[in-house]
Amino acid sequence: MNDAVFGALADPTRRQLLERLAMGPTTATGLSERFPLTRQGVVKHLGALADAGMVAKERHGREVHYRLESAPLDDATAWLTTLSARWERRLLRLKRFVEEDS
Repeated sequence: MNDAVFGALADPTRRQLLERLAMGPTTATGLSERFPLTRQGVVKHLGALADAGMVAKERHGREVHYRLESAPLDDATAWLTTLSARWERRLLRLKRFVEEDS
């Protein structure tokens, strides 16, 4: 599990950028037009997402297009699902224990 993924996801702006990138690749300029950020601010957030492996960039002539990389998100989802299942089992055992004593 990559802690950088959760660190990057802790920022609400980065989560919103990921939601937009889930619709398809776009440029930093395109993103800055949809968010209350400068192009430089968007690039900074995209850099943090790229460092976590969640965003990749490709140069097309003079433009840089950013796209979502879902593998780190899939890994985080799998980890959270496993953790959730453990807690579900623990809570079920606790429920049974409490009901048996009643």
